[in-house]
Amino acid sequence: MIAARVLGYGGDYSFEYAGRPYTVDLATLENKEFDDSLYNKGENNFSFELPSTGIPITFKLVTGKDEKAIDRELAGLKKLNKENSSELTTRLKHIITSVDGDSESRTIRNFVDTHLLARDSRALREYIRQIQPDVEMSFIPEGEDTPITVPMTANFLYPDI
Repeated sequence: MIAARVLGYGGDYSFEYAGRPYTVDLATLENKEFDDSLYNKGENNFSFELPSTGIPITFKLVTGKDEKAIDRELAGLKKLNKENSSELTTRLKHIITSVDGDSESRTIRNFVDTHLLARDSRALREYIRQIQPDVEMSFIPEGEDTPITVPMTANFLYPDI
């Protein structure tokens, strides 16, 4: 998305933060460091032990194909219940690939719905954020000490709005 913005409108991105205007050159943002030893060549499969329950699970990082499947499932759930807010659990059902060695879809879905503690879910999501390749979206403005996170507003891709 950053490359599309840079190629379409240039690297300079202006925004307001805490009532002050800032401009950052998006081309200077660095990739987030990650431990490539966690990645098995050609595999999208990682291990994690849930800290509260000690249950070992495996999971994958979401791909574009997974995002489409999650979106389809969420749309179907919305048709059944307009008040449905199960995005997090639906996403986890697609991310987790096994629970205690069992990779049956029914087992994973049941585990997420009935046994996964909120603190274990949060720990898993935080671990995924740590190991997932990404761009460091913060910078330290000239003359300041505190980093600022670059906001992704509508102006990011549509600067003429």
